[in-house]
Amino acid sequence: MKKILIIAAVAATLGACTAQQERTAGGALIGAGAGAVIGGIATGRAGGALAGAAIGGASGAIIGSATSPTRTCVGRDEWGRRFTYDC
Repeated sequence: MKKILIIAAVAATLGACTAQQERTAGGALIGAGAGAVIGGIATGRAGGALAGAAIGGASGAIIGSATSPTRTCVGRDEWGRRFTYDC
C-alpha cells in the first residue's frame, strides 16, 4: 500500500503543467519528506512523523508557490494602450 501511495505522489508531481504547479508540488514533496523525518526523530513515534509530514507538506507547498517566477509581458492594443498578459 505504501508503494502505491509513493508512486501516486511522484506521478502527481510529474504531471504538473506550469512552472508554478511544478514548484508547488515539488515544495510539498520535499517539505513532507523533511517533516516526516524530523517529526519521526523528534518524537520517536509514527504519529510524530505523520504530523511532521502534514505540516512540512503544507509549508513546502506554500513556499514553493510563493517563490515561483511569474512571467508577464507588456503589449499594446490597436489604440496604443499598454496592457499586460501572461507569457
